[in-house]
Amino acid sequence: MDESFIIAIDFGTAFSGYAYSIASKEKEIDPIMKKWGEELGLDTPKAPTCILFDEHEEFMYFGYEAKTEYIDVRGEEAKKLYFFENFKMALYGTKLNREVTIKAANGKSMTALKVFTESLRFLKDDALKTISASTAGMKFLASDFTWVLTVPAIWDPSAKQFMREAATKAGIVTEGNEHKLVIALEPEAASVWCKKLPADGFITQNHDRDALDESPGTQYIVVDCGGGTIDITVHEVQEGGALKELDKASGNDQGGQNVDRKFKEFLKEIFCDGVWDEYEKNYPSEVQKLMFDFTRLKQVDKDVQFSCPYNLGKLAQKNKDIEKFFEPVPGATWNDGSIKISRDKMRSFFAESLQGITENLKEILKKDFSIEYILLVGGYAGSHILRQHIAKQFGRRCKLLCPYRAQEAIVNGAVKFGKNPELVASRKSAYAYGIKYSDYFDKSQHKAEKKYTANGCDFCADIFLKLVSIGEDVGWNETREHFLYPVEPDQTSMKLTFYRTERKNAKYIDDWGIEEVGSFDVDMPNTSGGRNRKVKLEVKFGSTEITATGTDSVSKSKKTIKIDFLTKP
Repeated sequence: MDESFIIAIDFGTAFSGYAYSIASKEKEIDPIMKKWGEELGLDTPKAPTCILFDEHEEFMYFGYEAKTEYIDVRGEEAKKLYFFENFKMALYGTKLNREVTIKAANGKSMTALKVFTESLRFLKDDALKTISASTAGMKFLASDFTWVLTVPAIWDPSAKQFMREAATKAGIVTEGNEHKLVIALEPEAASVWCKKLPADGFITQNHDRDALDESPGTQYIVVDCGGGTIDITVHEVQEGGALKELDKASGNDQGGQNVDRKFKEFLKEIFCDGVWDEYEKNYPSEVQKLMFDFTRLKQVDKDVQFSCPYNLGKLAQKNKDIEKFFEPVPGATWNDGSIKISRDKMRSFFAESLQGITENLKEILKKDFSIEYILLVGGYAGSHILRQHIAKQFGRRCKLLCPYRAQEAIVNGAVKFGKNPELVASRKSAYAYGIKYSDYFDKSQHKAEKKYTANGCDFCADIFLKLVSIGEDVGWNETREHFLYPVEPDQTSMKLTFYRTERKNAKYIDDWGIEEVGSFDVDMPNTSGGRNRKVKLEVKFGSTEITATGTDSVSKSKKTIKIDFLTKP
């Protein structure tokens, strides 16, 4: 099957979707994007990232169907089901293990790995079905494609590995063809797509008509404004058009859902005395619909009005006259069955999130770069309030670009990236990586308590031998080589243990802030060379995972591992 058959999945906090290409590598054809919501009279590039399981933890629905089914279910029935949304945020800023659980809407828990696996399985099956339907029923298998899965750049490596394991469990790839699953970083994928857009592919801000300059040396910031995270990377265009990461990814968890949360808190302030709490507890599916409608209201910069949900009105009326709830609360009025929220109040919901983005961008712009553009992508970038704020803060210093279909930039770029991963030439290492090492003891350099004697020589134990430094440029698919020698002449195996740290100058593997991320033993059965034998260590960095291979130079015995970033439960 053609190696250039690609399916890219953009698994978002709020919305998910996929795009595919079954054109040959040479053909510059835009990816085809699946449209969602037809059964509801909608036509959207993504479906809500929601999944519904029955009471026995069996998968039922994903996306709009999961949402509508859950909204239709009433009372006791809803309490039995497992409904998950926004669960991607469970992977942000946390040390992950395979047993970690997440809570459903009714408070019941399930293992995160199962929730992610079943979501990816649904998207995989749906993609294969969609492609078959558009190719006169030709049957395709998952193994016919290279799959690209997008993840936030600011995620910890453990979260990226977690997604790979979920995708493998979902049958996207199988053992032996893991190379057919590419993990792409969301801002990089967006960057790849926006580089090829013409000037009229961007929303005009301040009446400029600009495309992204593709000439070597051009520097720009990509701000991926998602539902959960704000994910920021800095890129420079290289000779030949590939991208170099200039600064390690930064960002925060102040995405579009922060605005949703503020809106919900405001409703709770209006419907006080426990009314909102009772409503949320008894009518979770109605709350779902209200929040879904709010995603549309978030896009505009003006007063907004929406119908008060029936059961919320009923509960409020039981308590007191509904107008009375609005009297002490500035920014909202009751208007004959509808709730009206002023433009200023709407803007206030954005304040915390926008401040977070502003601070991140100011930090980057303080550095010694020559940044010409700020590129806004992701669903939340569709908000007029957000774009206006960034233009006001940084418009004099940088040109602001936002593609018309900001929500689609990532998945379309991911398809291009899958065809050609060399599009990103190098990244900054977020950690320092190294191995445990013994060297000849030097009392001017080494701690006395680390000294030990072997074969009449004094050695220093537990040295952190750095293979790559924090913030160092690591090329795409770059391999680093080191040679290691046995301490004992009759040693028949060498244990290699890998560590990582965010510290700049860690010396020993038991210093604070250093954690073990993997180990393996390389067999060295032929001892005739004594201590003159060596193991060649090759560490492959640069792609979103790290693999290490140790080879005994005499016997050619070889061991390879993928560094395991998932902690033990």
